[in-house]
Amino acid sequence: MASTLAACGGGGESATPVLNWYINPDSGGQATIAERCSEESGGAYRIAVSILPRESSAQREQLVRRLAANDASIDLISLDPPYIPEFAQAGFLAPVPEDLAERVTEGVVQSSIEGATWDEELVTVPFWANTQLLWYRKSVAEAAGLDMTQPVTWEQIVEAAQATDTIVSAQGRRAESLTVWFNALIESAGGSVIAENSTDPDQIQLGLTDEPGQRAAEVMALVADSGVVGSAFSTSSEDTSATQFESEDGGFMVNWPFVWSRALSAVEAGTLDASVPDDYGWTLYPRVDEDTPSAPPYGGINLGVGAFSDDVDLAYEATECITSDENQAEYMITNGNPASSVAVYDDPEVQEAFPMADTIRESLEAAAPRPQTPYYSEVSGGLQREYHPPSSASDETGQRAQELIGAVLRGEQLL
Repeated sequence: MASTLAACGGGGESATPVLNWYINPDSGGQATIAERCSEESGGAYRIAVSILPRESSAQREQLVRRLAANDASIDLISLDPPYIPEFAQAGFLAPVPEDLAERVTEGVVQSSIEGATWDEELVTVPFWANTQLLWYRKSVAEAAGLDMTQPVTWEQIVEAAQATDTIVSAQGRRAESLTVWFNALIESAGGSVIAENSTDPDQIQLGLTDEPGQRAAEVMALVADSGVVGSAFSTSSEDTSATQFESEDGGFMVNWPFVWSRALSAVEAGTLDASVPDDYGWTLYPRVDEDTPSAPPYGGINLGVGAFSDDVDLAYEATECITSDENQAEYMITNGNPASSVAVYDDPEVQEAFPMADTIRESLEAAAPRPQTPYYSEVSGGLQREYHPPSSASDETGQRAQELIGAVLRGEQLL
């Protein structure tokens, strides 16, 4: 309704231009930023927000449908990074001005810049970034004799959990989180889901049968069959993992930073003892191989400007306000979404709210985006189908996944 009213409202040359910002659901932080930037514009524009569906795939579907119809009411978009190549390749995004591209990438974590780029050009503006850490219960790591000041492997945390009869929590359900996990594993092993990229689906070469792909499948099966992942690992989500980690059986977990504020909120509500988050430790994502640094997951939101907007220049002007260090810092503190700006992590209030801020920043600098392709939905869907349940991952899984995804890209098969 907000976008409809904005699109139809206020005629006349003296009317303040209204920029419609389609946002992903949050705790009200983007709406607050919209109000602040509207005020700071001095009447140059007003930002109205419209909330997209919760699931990123549903967000993509709604936006694609409207942009394919040349919808001029879409000025600003909070866009999930995996879909950026598809939107850019389809001509749905207005080109980022060169001078603005230089300003909005200065002092930004590397993974966020990579995620905002397609075909060697910045096509969106980095806003907030996200990454998964390895969370551990300090008491468990100590009991297992595991030195968490040094990099650890998946095998090591599985063995530590087995020795202490605790749980390793990861996301094993058939959903986007499974793609996130697999991509982090293959990238950590030194490979990539897409070995040779192309805008022509017939020319895309996948790397699932290469050695890093095989190692990723081995680790998936290792964890799933370890006996220390909980009783319903094949349906485990990020929230399931957080609940397990909060329990007395919690040992190790890979998850996004929201688990910290979640635990503190539970303590404040009286549903979790304060001793639980006091026992939380954190470090970089586990390694697949001892001598190869891990490539943690990368997520977050970037800002796109609709190609059919009547106010492209104003919309890009607004992106600079929205992504200012001040707004990123407040958004991180109030909504728990990490910043893409390196400097924000030095903010004393951010450091106080997130004691692991330095680790988040380090993880983001090392993180690897998911496969960057206009056909991301097909690639991710194929991975989810063939690598689920994780316990079934084997030497043959990569070949089956490559054949399935290849057939889907050639239009020979449907997911």
